[in-house]
Amino acid sequence: MKYLLLFIIALSVNAKAQTLQKVNLSGSVENTKSEKVYLQKYENKTYITIDSSEVKDGRFSFSKSIVLPEIYGLSFTSNIDNPFTSYLVFLDNGNINVKLDSIDDFKNTIVDGSKEQLLYENLLKDSVNIKDVIKKHPNSIAALYVFYRYYSYKMSPSDIRSTIALLDKNLQNSAYAKAMYDLANTISEVGTGKQAPDFVAYTSANEEVHPLTLAKGGYLLIDFWASWCPPCRKENPNLVKTYEEFKDKGFNIVSVSLDSSLESWKKAINKDNLEWTQLIDRKAWNGDGIKKYGIRLIPSNFLIDSNGKILAKNLKGDNLRNVLLHFIH
Repeated sequence: MKYLLLFIIALSVNAKAQTLQKVNLSGSVENTKSEKVYLQKYENKTYITIDSSEVKDGRFSFSKSIVLPEIYGLSFTSNIDNPFTSYLVFLDNGNINVKLDSIDDFKNTIVDGSKEQLLYENLLKDSVNIKDVIKKHPNSIAALYVFYRYYSYKMSPSDIRSTIALLDKNLQNSAYAKAMYDLANTISEVGTGKQAPDFVAYTSANEEVHPLTLAKGGYLLIDFWASWCPPCRKENPNLVKTYEEFKDKGFNIVSVSLDSSLESWKKAINKDNLEWTQLIDRKAWNGDGIKKYGIRLIPSNFLIDSNGKILAKNLKGDNLRNVLLHFIH
């Protein structure tokens, strides 16, 4: 409870316009034998457990003062090994009821009583013009989150900044807006033709490695991924195929995982037959490489030449092979 209080105090300092408010959050659980439901704070694509509720007669409840409105998660597990074990929920003031269903990554979960949740779910139904959404809902944390999570990584630095400027002042000072300001600045520094920034990742024995040193004398693909990321696992066979074709022609790969679990990471490496250098940064979305390369979505990769210059990025499927054929004769 002491850590929960310290956490809430820190949040209230960082979110000037947000205040501690009473939330009544309750619900039922479906398709699980779990004896607890965990309340988690969503922070930079990571869920941090701040409280738990025992499941009694198939129901759970939280009644407490927390920062509102904000983004939280509900989960049947307290660990952070896999973000898909948590269900994203937007809490605003009022009585909120959740039918928390564990099947298919919470596919059938229903939230009632949260206007922000309803807006979020509506915004996900179709592709939208995010600037128009922000203009219409400048004080909505759900609209801000959709911008932050699903659109910012596809936008130019100037578009990111101009869209942030449409938000109410309190949301312009939020952690989400700050992350996007940082992203806009970073994108400008890691474009094609730019010098790749040095960064640090780690071996399974926690030994520090500078991945760019592996680019000397040839071409290096820096690949950011995680064992819990389905698109990453789907892309791995393409990387294996390309690596086998070009590994004796001056091409190398270094993969940097965002896994928090060494066991899950190692199991995925073995299962996917990843024979090149494997590193990990258990800080995940707060990792050194993630920040310096402006990664907001995985898998992401950068092709680097022997001088450390970025030749291309986000090469998927046959695109990587085609680009390598251009450079390697």
